Amino acid sequence: MSYVDGFVLAVPKDKIEAYKALARTACAVWMEHGALDYVECIGDDVPYGTLTSFPRAVMASEDEVVVFSWVVYRNRESRDAVNAKVMADPRLKGSDMPFDGKRMIYGGFATLLRASDRD
Repeated sequence: MSYVDGFVLAVPKDKIEAYKALARTACAVWMEHGALDYVECIGDDVPYGTLTSFPRAVMASEDEVVVFSWVVYRNRESRDAVNAKVMADPRLKGSDMPFDGKRMIYGGFATLLRASDRD
């Protein structure tokens, strides 16, 4: 079964273009080092919930938009190897992050079900 790293973060609306440029570079780096897929999504219908919500999770302000992204790998071992190469890649060193990394939520997930894996 595949393995997925997931990310949720808040990007200031006036830094969306800078984030897109960073995402394009990150996508190329992850894919070149062995990721199977790389997806970046920008919030379009992400209401601020009463108790829980994507905006609440990352403490998004009115001038920020929520970004939800994920990277797919063959398995956990592949993910660990790919990420080691990604973290050493000079294209991502010293990047000026167009978002507050302290509010980014991320984690690794073992795939439970995938439609394309059905018999």
